[in-house]
Amino acid sequence: MRQATAHPPTAEDQDQAPPDIATMRDVIDRLLDPDVAFELLVLEPDEMETLFLQLRGHIELLVPEVEQAARKLPRHCIPRYCVLACLGEAREKLRAGPAARFGGLPGHARRLARVLNALCDHYEQLNGREH
Repeated sequence: MRQATAHPPTAEDQDQAPPDIATMRDVIDRLLDPDVAFELLVLEPDEMETLFLQLRGHIELLVPEVEQAARKLPRHCIPRYCVLACLGEAREKLRAGPAARFGGLPGHARRLARVLNALCDHYEQLNGREH
């Protein structure tokens, strides 16, 4: 699998429109629905790679948004530490690659989906929206 690197959005990109959390949650649901877990294993390689790259892109888009909102919280606020820990986890998952030992690309995509789900929750909470 080729390794694609998405560039973080510029300040101009971030000023345009808020992240599409509903679309992100649709991708999350597709990957984390227990009734379709087996179907992920039989996806065509190109389709799985597209889904994987979509997850990476969503995370790379949401990380700076969540981080910016978290930095506005009081310095010694427990929710701030929780959000910053989640951001660290997201960055670590982006750095890590798929490993056969942990389910290959489908397993890594599911781990990215769980991180994206947490980021969506934090984004909504920090911006006064609940899902």
